[in-house]
Order: sequence, then structure tokens, then C-alpha cells
Amino acid sequence: EKFVESGGGLVQPGGSLGLSCAASGFAFKSYNMRWYRQGPGKEREWVAEISSSGGVTNLVDSVKGRFTISRDNHKNTMYLQMNSLKPEDTAVYYCMAPSLFRNWGQGTQVTVSS
Repeated sequence: EKFVESGGGLVQPGGSLGLSCAASGFAFKSYNMRWYRQGPGKEREWVAEISSSGGVTNLVDSVKGRFTISRDNHKNTMYLQMNSLKPEDTAVYYCMAPSLFRNWGQGTQVTVSS
């Protein structure tokens, strides 16, 4: 399996970013997927998940109302739209199929700072 995250960057508080995850090497459309993040000095945590069909999504409380997860099974790609970003959202963001949980990508750095 291979996971390639992109779209991170430096943004001011209140700004927006859109992340992408290009997956390959497995039957993407058959797997639930998650976005995880690891902030400075923190453990990795999941922040958003989406069912294999894309019909069911779940977000942790800290990002509800601000982040949106979606996927395009034709493109083997998952997305995370992040709005109203806060400094505490600063982290490296990763994508993964939780039932696989291996071959992690490099992640994409998101920095929220003025």
C-alpha cells in the first residue's frame, strides 16, 4: 500500500486549507479511511473518518463544524477541507486505512500561526 498526503502549508488563524490523500496498492473503495494528525510533542490521533462508500463520516469534537472529510473512489483519493483553523490544529497530517495501519506516508505539515 502507498499513501501520499499533500496540501499542507502555513496559514493564519481563521484561514483554510484543503488536504489530499492519494492512495494506491490496495482496493481503496473497499476500505474505511481516516485522517490522523500528530502535533508537536503529542501522540498521533485520528481526527476524521469516512466509510468506504463515503456515506458515513465522523469527526472528533475538536474539529466538528470546521473540518469536512470526503473521498472520490474513482480517483482513489480522500480529502480534508479545514476551515477556521486554530493554532492547536498545527500538526503533521496523515491518511490511513485503520484496518491496514501500516506503510504510513510522509504526511503533510499544517502550521497555523500569525
